Amino acid sequence: MPVLDTPGTLGQEPAAHGLGTSLPQAEARAKTEGTFPYASDLWAEGLLWAAILRSPHPHARIVSVDTSAATAMAGVRAVVTAADVPGAATYGRQVADRPVFASDLVRHHGEAIAAVAADHPDTARLAAAAIAVEYEVLEPVTDPEKAFAAEALHPDGNLIRHIPLRFGDPDATGEIVVEGLYRIGRQDPAPIGAEAGLAVPRPDGGVELYTASTDPHTDRDLAAACFGLPPEQVKLVVTGVPGATGDREDPGFQIPLGLLALRTGCPVKLTATREESFLGHAHRHPTLLRYRHHADAEGRLVKVEAQILLDAGAYADSSSESLAAAVAFACGPYVVPHAFVEGWAVRTNNPPSGHVRGEGAMQVCAAYEAQMDKIAAKLGVDPAELRMRNVMSTGDILPTGQTVTCPAPVAELLAAVRDFPLPQLPKDTPEGEWLLPGGPEGAGEPGAVRRGVGYALGMVHMLGAEGTDEVSTATVRVQDGVATVICAAVDTGSGFSTLARQIVQDTLGIDEVHVAPVDTDQPPAGPAAHGRHTWVSGGAVERAAKMVRTQLLQPLAHQFGMSTELLQITDGKITSYDGVLSTTVTEAMDGKELWATAQCRPHPTEPLDEAGQGDAFVGLAFCAIRAVVDVDIELGAVRVVEMAVAQDVGRVLNPAQLATRIEAGVTQGVGAALTENLRTARGLVRHPDFTGYALPTSLDAPDIRIVKLVEERDVVAPFGAKAASAIPVVTSPAAVASAVRAATGRPVNRLPIRPQAAVAVPNS
Repeated sequence: MPVLDTPGTLGQEPAAHGLGTSLPQAEARAKTEGTFPYASDLWAEGLLWAAILRSPHPHARIVSVDTSAATAMAGVRAVVTAADVPGAATYGRQVADRPVFASDLVRHHGEAIAAVAADHPDTARLAAAAIAVEYEVLEPVTDPEKAFAAEALHPDGNLIRHIPLRFGDPDATGEIVVEGLYRIGRQDPAPIGAEAGLAVPRPDGGVELYTASTDPHTDRDLAAACFGLPPEQVKLVVTGVPGATGDREDPGFQIPLGLLALRTGCPVKLTATREESFLGHAHRHPTLLRYRHHADAEGRLVKVEAQILLDAGAYADSSSESLAAAVAFACGPYVVPHAFVEGWAVRTNNPPSGHVRGEGAMQVCAAYEAQMDKIAAKLGVDPAELRMRNVMSTGDILPTGQTVTCPAPVAELLAAVRDFPLPQLPKDTPEGEWLLPGGPEGAGEPGAVRRGVGYALGMVHMLGAEGTDEVSTATVRVQDGVATVICAAVDTGSGFSTLARQIVQDTLGIDEVHVAPVDTDQPPAGPAAHGRHTWVSGGAVERAAKMVRTQLLQPLAHQFGMSTELLQITDGKITSYDGVLSTTVTEAMDGKELWATAQCRPHPTEPLDEAGQGDAFVGLAFCAIRAVVDVDIELGAVRVVEMAVAQDVGRVLNPAQLATRIEAGVTQGVGAALTENLRTARGLVRHPDFTGYALPTSLDAPDIRIVKLVEERDVVAPFGAKAASAIPVVTSPAAVASAVRAATGRPVNRLPIRPQAAVAVPNS
């Protein structure tokens, strides 16, 4: 059970509604009962089924594509290839470098070659398999270090971005110097449901797409460009979102679907297999990191030197943004007077990489925290104490030259996890063997088990970075005692829909609040990433609700000769400061319909310059985690016993929902630390399924103790709240690795941790 050491959170009876209470999610009951309509449940009259032919090679030249056998099959209604794309042949959220269908070259295993629409899903799959493609297989470039000198894999070249960060004196040195080489694996977002969608042609020659998109307006615009249609003729309706920890729906699934609907004039449905899902969507960037830390005799950091190489896979996607985060946070939440970092993102023939929670920040956290452990070991200092000597606080300067103006209670977070009582040791009895690494009957001798305690401090940025124009629009409408929120912010599990209801309840005192389904007929709200909907879309909802509140209260204030600021709404009642006025919201509405539309746009940021300097981030969030692990030092089996978490949240808006998000983030991080790695062999994805890709289950999830939530509000953020989901994902893998180091004496320089890396050295 989570322990929250913060006022007004868990442990208190929640109020009926409003901010600060544990209002349940509106869809929770339907999802738990199995009645929630996911995208794979969609249906339409005259429905056709789609299938996509994907390349079996990571790198090949396409000599010819013969679709005649597929077209001749009974029940096949259309076959489309690159030659049938009427508009833009390529797409991309940041760089339009990815083809809808490969035409000349295949650049990664699973790249789309053609798509088929048929009257039965089996027919569609058989027809896709019947398409004859002649390939000239080429040698794949799978080592990102070799991509610099390799032949260009793309017309734009192999280098996507290079960021050289220069901060301080390059000649500065410290008395203590430690070095390390670290590798981070390819984590898959592993959505709870594979990609699915429905495309329905419109009478005006356009098309409607029904998918679980996390960024509907961008996806709509990308699809419209490929369809050769103006955006107003393409509508994207967000439906059946089961949850997401990255880009929930890649346009590579949506665009072929729409092309087939336009070609056939019929509704077309696509439900990806789990294998297609693994091959098609983006993954966390595999990363190679080289570090050298300089510290003085007391362990205080003097200089950090680092080289960071991100494997973007075949296409750019969000690699530029991920690299910026990795370079900017390469030193972690520590005060570093001098920093020199080189960062690169390169194309290879590996699976595509893109946005996954904490991209860039997670990889560097694992590396810089390993370096901190090395400094502590070299000095013979307690790892927590060493970190405490170096933590940053509000007013310190990032290596990018940006001043940390938001609350940065890093020392308070570290002290909270350090001082939290350690869990009891497991009993050395047969009844307690299930607690040992490896599970029931899976561990070696109890005497071979060593316990380790490790620490990690992480940081992430909120909202977009480097000049991204963050803006969201929301409308609040009230009629007959019911409020409706219209905002194109997709709730991927972040809880925005619940937050929007709480904001309106808090502002207008109305119990019944509905959030309208999201589609692109609504004004844009931007992508569901970096906690931006809590900040930007929540801010827009709050402003619209306050405008409605003013409309509601102004007639009453005028009637009684006072300002609206002297009136308050509580539990559906409007009262004045002096008690003269007392009425209900329903009576004040008097059958009227009130509505208002508002926008929220945070202060602007700027791109990093040629020296990696600039105010690139709107806000930052911090986390401290202490991991306790048991390691069988003979077998290399690791069991995470407990994760103690202290997090900088700004303000708790929904205690139960916040605790759930932190627990989910920690568990995802444990997966990255121990089991999750989409393995490839010469560019070929091995075992693209949940037998070959090991997600942590409920049996693998540790005891997660939320020991402290620091509610120091960020004054520039609506409600003062900070992003909550990504930061535990960033921090927990590093904490687990630190604990395994403590237990085994091994360096642990690779994630996920291999069993051989957890086997202790002799006499350790």
